[in-house]
Amino acid sequence: MAKKKTVSNPDTGYSSFFEALSLLGEENSVETELLIEKVKSAMLKAARKAYPHSEENIRVEIDPATKKFEMYIEQEVIDDYPIDENEVNIDVARTIDPDAYVGGKILKQIDISKFGRMAALSAKQSIKGDLREINREQMLARFESKEHECITAKVSQIEPGRGTVTVIYEGTELYLFRNEQIPGENLEEGRAVRVYITGITNKNKKPVVKISRTHKDLVKRLFEIEVPEIYDGTVEVKSISREAGSRTKIAVWSKDPNVDAVGACIGAKRSRITAVVNELSGEKIDIIPYSETPEEFIARALAPAEVLKTVITDLEEKTCTVVVPNNQLSLAIGNKGQNAKLAAKLTGFKIDIKPQFDAVTGEEAPEIKPDFKLPEKEIVPDEDEEIFAEDIAAEESVVLDEEAETEAEGDEIIAEADGE
Repeated sequence: MAKKKTVSNPDTGYSSFFEALSLLGEENSVETELLIEKVKSAMLKAARKAYPHSEENIRVEIDPATKKFEMYIEQEVIDDYPIDENEVNIDVARTIDPDAYVGGKILKQIDISKFGRMAALSAKQSIKGDLREINREQMLARFESKEHECITAKVSQIEPGRGTVTVIYEGTELYLFRNEQIPGENLEEGRAVRVYITGITNKNKKPVVKISRTHKDLVKRLFEIEVPEIYDGTVEVKSISREAGSRTKIAVWSKDPNVDAVGACIGAKRSRITAVVNELSGEKIDIIPYSETPEEFIARALAPAEVLKTVITDLEEKTCTVVVPNNQLSLAIGNKGQNAKLAAKLTGFKIDIKPQFDAVTGEEAPEIKPDFKLPEKEIVPDEDEEIFAEDIAAEESVVLDEEAETEAEGDEIIAEADGE
């Protein structure tokens, strides 16, 4: 086997390089070994551009333990004049290594400082590209499984002007923009907050993890954390409507008749619901018992207002009329219509709220009366159907006219035959 002799300078002077490499690894949460492999790959690419005839004979050695960073060209020892960098004459080889022989190999060290500006720039760009790809893969690995989940992050910085809050989660910076923050909430540096991951965009290039504290599903995830019965599936969250910073309505239903869904969410001495309210900076939460009967569910959704009667006016269009006592009207509607809006979003119905007695005439709402019946819907034919019906009628008229003409012609022929 051909013997290789390494010719190198023991004084590498690369301490600062390895310190920078270690710092780069820490900043990007990349293991030094992986970073070294990427640096090797980048340096090989740069060297192959500088020495295009020696592509397969270039070697890179990087050892952080001994602070060794060297590059070589593997040269074959010959007894003739070398045609390129891949060969070395035996006489020259023996001045470097007295044991060199024809057919053997020696490693000629490459002076990295003489690479040239373009080669160095190419290596730098290659390393940056590798780092971006590593960061992309790491971010996807860390967050893809947490998409549409709740995580606990730490506030690290608050931008005074725009109000963007930077939070840290497992070494990664995420940005909570102002429109995703709970209105009126005061976030402070160092505070641990729970945020909901709404999605990950730009996965194939530079992933962006989008987070929110206003999303309605944040409330659902918080109840899953605080209420074991929701987490294990005994109690199911049927729907949620939310106006972040003000009020949330959450409809719950128990699969086990022995488990009270509302009570499970509230907890002993209101401990569970209080934990969720505190996390949401005091946001009010209404726990609504779900019902498969629309009238009952709608009435419950308008809590804390009392409902006298609910009438479904159109099941297909999902519209209804709700009658409440006069002194409950403003409560049912809520400040700026908030209670009614949240109830509508929770149930999926358009809700028309009426007082029990007309404020002007004093007459009771007709819906309250026992013999109340919905007026029959007037069936208005579709315009296309009308045109189609007219076309059919016209065609039938033409056919009848043609039949009449045929019969008349037949009668004339018969009459002529009789005359003859």
